[in-house]
Amino acid sequence: MLKTIDPTLNADLLHALAAMGHGDDIVIADANFPADAVARATTLGHALRLDGVDAARAVRAILSLMPLDSFVDAPARRMEVVGQPGEMPEVQREVAREVEAAEGRTVTLAPIERYAFYEAAKSAYCVVATGERRFYGCFILKKGVIPPSE
Repeated sequence: MLKTIDPTLNADLLHALAAMGHGDDIVIADANFPADAVARATTLGHALRLDGVDAARAVRAILSLMPLDSFVDAPARRMEVVGQPGEMPEVQREVAREVEAAEGRTVTLAPIERYAFYEAAKSAYCVVATGERRFYGCFILKKGVIPPSE
């Protein structure tokens, strides 16, 4: 255990978060996402696991340490519902609330079509496989910067 670090974050995920740089993407994937197959194409090359943790809890833990990129229009993206791109299931609304709470600002979860999401995920730094069982609990977050202290 470490002080002030969310206990949901395991050593492998902490290492990945620290190793990521500005503009790198992290994928938070639900239990149905092909995390292992997609993760093989990422920078890290293998999936990280947060079994038993839902998507919103995973995002809260990750964003307790990682800022979102403020230099891009869509630092947080969500997988679109097939055939209903404007629909936001409850899991996505929960994650949207976690993102805004962590950032202290309005951040829109930009929709990305399912197959385009898979392709974007392959170019991420890493994939985090969660225990989220609700459909469309898949997100891509872009790492931002921490300004120097004065």
